Amino acid sequence: MTTTDIPRPAEVDSGRRVSRKRPRKTATGGLRQAVSATTLLWIMACLYGFPVLWFVLSSLKPASDLFSYPLTLVPHNPTLSGFRAAWDSANFSQYFINTAIVCVITTILTVGVSCCTGYALAKYDNRWLKAFFLCILATTMLPGEVMLAPEFLVVRNLGLYNSFAGIILPAVLTATGCFMFRQFFLTVPDELVEAARIDGARELSIFLRIMVPLSRPIMLTLAILSFQWRWNDYIWPLLMLNDPNKFTVQIGIQSIVGAQNINWSVLLGASVISMIPLIAIFLVFQRYVMSADINAGLKD
Repeated sequence: MTTTDIPRPAEVDSGRRVSRKRPRKTATGGLRQAVSATTLLWIMACLYGFPVLWFVLSSLKPASDLFSYPLTLVPHNPTLSGFRAAWDSANFSQYFINTAIVCVITTILTVGVSCCTGYALAKYDNRWLKAFFLCILATTMLPGEVMLAPEFLVVRNLGLYNSFAGIILPAVLTATGCFMFRQFFLTVPDELVEAARIDGARELSIFLRIMVPLSRPIMLTLAILSFQWRWNDYIWPLLMLNDPNKFTVQIGIQSIVGAQNINWSVLLGASVISMIPLIAIFLVFQRYVMSADINAGLKD
């Protein structure tokens, strides 16, 4: 006795294929995923933002309320005395000018050098360039404190001690900037470069007219990061400068701290004042940091 298999609904019937319908994802499942992701982001934002909020609100408290028990988040008697005392006790106007000079010049040089270096590392096939890129990445594996002594000796021997140039030049070439531009230029199709070369464009023209406009989001991102790094830099300016008229903001805040005691109200006010330019820079340029359409110049 032989048996025959009963044909299934999904199998071939009379020479015609019958396909199964896959179940569609319900809207409830997608909504749950969106809600869970949003909740997680809000939790992370609160974890990061709560210390900053406490720091800013503490700067509005009188010195007597900073360590009163129980601790309170919102000041009962908000005051700006800490800000006024900080501004009067330190030459903040000169500190802001000095820091702005260092930050602006360093940021411009860092973006320009990193853009040129990243383009060369991404679009030129040379084994020496690959070795040079590995050397640049190797610097990220060393702690910054290890590089302080040799950098200080080199800058001092060049006669740049106690000058803005001694702060600016060592910070121009950064491994982060070179890596960011190299990874971006690798995503730019080589056909775009070859088409420009066929049209008779020179290498400098290709770089300035095609690559630089495409890399504007990366340039603005690195500019914001570089400005932030130089504004918050403390150790290197402290080693390089001994003239109070050349002090940066961070060294100026350190000069407020006394040898025997610390006026926390004044210190918190000075720290909040130093944050204002960074917040303004970010709010102005954040809308320009967006993804670029690198395939806009190619035909389908």
